[in-house]
Amino acid sequence: MLKISGRPNSWRQNLTVLWFGTFMAGIGFSEVMPFLSLYVDTLGHFSHDQLSLYSGLAFAATYLITALASPIWGKLADRTGRKLMLVRASAGMAVVFFLMGIVTNVWELIGLRLLQGVFSGYISNANALIATQVPKNKSGQALGTLVTGNVSGTLLGPLLGGILASFFSYRVTFFITGCLLLSVFFLTFFFVHEDFKPVAKALMLSTRGVIKRLTNSKLVFGMFITTMIIQAANNSIAPILALYVRQIMHGNAATTFYSGVVAAIPGIATLIAAPLLGKLGDRVGTDRIIIIGFFLAIGVYTPMAFVTNVWQLIALRFLIGIANASMLPAVQAILAKNTPFEVTGRVFSWNQSFQAMGNVAGPLIGSFVSSEFDYAGVFISTAGLVVINLLLVFFNTKEMRNARR
Repeated sequence: MLKISGRPNSWRQNLTVLWFGTFMAGIGFSEVMPFLSLYVDTLGHFSHDQLSLYSGLAFAATYLITALASPIWGKLADRTGRKLMLVRASAGMAVVFFLMGIVTNVWELIGLRLLQGVFSGYISNANALIATQVPKNKSGQALGTLVTGNVSGTLLGPLLGGILASFFSYRVTFFITGCLLLSVFFLTFFFVHEDFKPVAKALMLSTRGVIKRLTNSKLVFGMFITTMIIQAANNSIAPILALYVRQIMHGNAATTFYSGVVAAIPGIATLIAAPLLGKLGDRVGTDRIIIIGFFLAIGVYTPMAFVTNVWQLIALRFLIGIANASMLPAVQAILAKNTPFEVTGRVFSWNQSFQAMGNVAGPLIGSFVSSEFDYAGVFISTAGLVVINLLLVFFNTKEMRNARR
């Protein structure tokens, strides 16, 4: 078994390394999106319907398996340590990406996308490790910083993937990403430190036992649903974003470039705002920050449906990045502050499962709404999702507000 070493006050170094790791994991999960269907098309002679089916399977496979596998890895992390899970996930992702670059048919690609989901858990275990190491009064700031890695990687990934595929090729892009993930493996192995005392298998809590250990299980499970809806809202516009840009630019030749900018700009805003908002949440209350974020998101998604030029859309997408910076880190901080140390791994892995379900549900919602109505309808329906989330969080955090009085 991997020997896990500890080092006093090492959480700041761990945070730096894990930020890079979660950033690369976010890129790995999202950068193939601009060309995945095009790559599938190179692996055989398919009809339009077959291409749509195989592309959909390849897209959804990773997130579906992630939702199923995350709780298993979370339970193992609570018994063997989070660093071991981080090393396992980063090594597995690197190998899978190298293999994706050499597939010869679509079923090999779909199989590897399934395997990518099996090797999930880097992000949830990074959050769990930091949550158990950082002082509680700094958890909002630390987790706010960490979550910018995943969010920024996920949002910037499509832009990077499109650039790499344009300059090199689809296959070379997989190889480059595999090399970057291999660097994550080495950095995690040598520079992440964890002082972990393994829990005997006989003493491991069942799922029911974990729930009983939670001081406020209603709040924790409410945060899981909140995570799923946040991800669904963020991803509901993914299938139509480039088409919407093309529509408001009236088919301009620069549509591809501006689509990349529109996709990437929320990540830049989140990168800037999340640590600041996380620190503010430690002072004034994390629940207040997340509710403000929901109001901002509602106020931004609605006018997106009525923009008349791409610069208006870019400005509104920047504001959505700020809203994300107030919502996603706040969820992580609330979980950290309401989860006992010995079950942190499983709680954060459950949260990742709900996040993966949101990643699957969001594009499906967006595709359905755009086919039944129009592109503008997707933004209106997304604002409706955020309203539901606002009401859910408002009632679930009532005890936190009462405790401050």
